[in-house]
Amino acid sequence: MSHVLDRQFGRLTTDKITNALTSASVLCLPIGSYEQHGPHLPLHTDTVIAEQFTTRLVHQYGDSHDLWMLPTIPYGLSPEHDWAPGTITLPVRVLTDLIDSTCGEYVRSTPARNLLIVNGHGGNRGILEAVIYDLHRRHDVNVCVIHPSSLATVRADSELPEVHAGLRETSVMLALAPDDVHLERLPDSYEPDPDHAEGTRRLVLDRGTTWPWNSDNPSMSQLGIIGGNARRATAELGEQIVASALDRCPDILARLNKPDP
Repeated sequence: MSHVLDRQFGRLTTDKITNALTSASVLCLPIGSYEQHGPHLPLHTDTVIAEQFTTRLVHQYGDSHDLWMLPTIPYGLSPEHDWAPGTITLPVRVLTDLIDSTCGEYVRSTPARNLLIVNGHGGNRGILEAVIYDLHRRHDVNVCVIHPSSLATVRADSELPEVHAGLRETSVMLALAPDDVHLERLPDSYEPDPDHAEGTRRLVLDRGTTWPWNSDNPSMSQLGIIGGNARRATAELGEQIVASALDRCPDILARLNKPDP
């Protein structure tokens, strides 16, 4: 296992770039968001998850797969949460240009030709699935996106679909950044409504239809939370979720460096 500080891109001096990095090096770019996560989780939850997962990824596989951690892009696409104070959502064009320009600069200024984007926010998924085609074509870089929450094989025993700030995401934050979790701020009246399952499946999870939904919709959310009872969250469950996602990464990293012809 590698020491993460030794594999942070920003800590390199310019004369080390061509010595430390090669065409086989993998640049790991965390991307998150700043958005409401109920009364108990901070605005930067998704950014923390992306950054901390990348840190663990580099620690665990940095030496074996030549991983380098890039600075995090903290903002994402969050219009479903823009009703709430503090939510920062970039326009699609701005976020696309930011990712393209940033990645293009890393390719221009280093020998590395492999890019792994670590996405901490579900709302970024659609735009990232589209933009990686441009990154591959315009910058001649091998690229893929991993979504740690979807990559994980451990599931929460939740009474509702886990979308946002519920049992699952709160558990992950208890594992990665426990000081940022404030379960005591959940009001006594907070109790997940089983009837929210239908609204969540219809507006968010139906793969046959896409709707512009928002996280204050009373048919599927309470206090901006879409998911099971956050009070039941545990760091142990969060660690299991994160570990199961990390366990699936070696095959992804090996394939990234040897793309299909």
